[in-house]
Amino acid sequence: MAESAESSKDYFVTTVTEDHDITCWGCGLRLLLPSYAPVFKCGWCGAITNQNVNKPENKWLWGRRLRDRCFVVILFVFILFVICGGVWAVYPVLFSISYTLGIVNSILTVILAATTVSTFCLSAFRCAGTPPTVLWGSYPVVGKGDLENYTFCHYCSKPKSPRAHHCRSCGTCVLDMDHHCPFIGNCVGASNHRHFIAFLFAAVSSTIYVSIMSMYASLHIWPPVKYRSIGHLNGFSSHIAIQAFKEVFLAFASSAVQLSARGLILVYLFISSVSLQIGLSVLLWQQLSYIYEGKTYLGHLSSQGSGGDHIEEKDCQNILRFFGCPYSISRYFPSLRNSHKRHTK
Repeated sequence: MAESAESSKDYFVTTVTEDHDITCWGCGLRLLLPSYAPVFKCGWCGAITNQNVNKPENKWLWGRRLRDRCFVVILFVFILFVICGGVWAVYPVLFSISYTLGIVNSILTVILAATTVSTFCLSAFRCAGTPPTVLWGSYPVVGKGDLENYTFCHYCSKPKSPRAHHCRSCGTCVLDMDHHCPFIGNCVGASNHRHFIAFLFAAVSSTIYVSIMSMYASLHIWPPVKYRSIGHLNGFSSHIAIQAFKEVFLAFASSAVQLSARGLILVYLFISSVSLQIGLSVLLWQQLSYIYEGKTYLGHLSSQGSGGDHIEEKDCQNILRFFGCPYSISRYFPSLRNSHKRHTK
């Protein structure tokens, strides 16, 4: 009787409800949770399961892809128009001024055009980044911690690593996804992020060059500006300033009517290139600031949503690693490193 009493104290039987008997999608092991949890993490493989996510449908995927293709075609045609229009409008004027100036600017145009077109094609048509393929689904195959913090992508029906995000426009998971850019018709991810930054550098440099050359050429072919009564305005007041501005505007407008087709193209190239370089410069600065922080655009949004619990180290070394230079710049200048050591001593 004593042994049976002790055994009844040591062992007891309880019922487990069906809701708490859950199977991990990563390793296939059945887990017993103390309470119903919509999101849980497997203690063996480390996979995260979300039971409240229903399998979604990729609606309007073809529409988003058609939109991206249209944007790519429009942007590529615009790039070719700027290149061809600039050559047609600028270089006859430059060669008439100086033959050496025309040769030098022809070389610069070829370099900038080739760089812009090549980086655009690489960022638009190269795969943004495919997540690594991992084994999943059964316990003998999946080892301990093999799927640490992996989630299940219900769009692709396969595991998704913590560094991957699913793009509903591309219809696939992208590794280190920064954002989906409709103008290149592709995601910006691990495989083409550097090409995208190079494209922004090339585009900004090209637009600055086009704006300077178009303004320089247009000043040489602009018709004479004839002012009416601006010379009779004496003194300074708000009324006189408005009148002077009005006279200058009317003088330039009347002279612009006499512009040839080449002059109109130059004016359009100047306005469009200045507008583009402002927008692209802001985008480039934003991208470099995220790289400096060691984040992507989506990572920045997720850190804001989580309250900034995970703080990345802000360092210029992040930019060097991004462009394929894993070492500090002092590695290539031993004298600087040695002088710094002597100073610390």
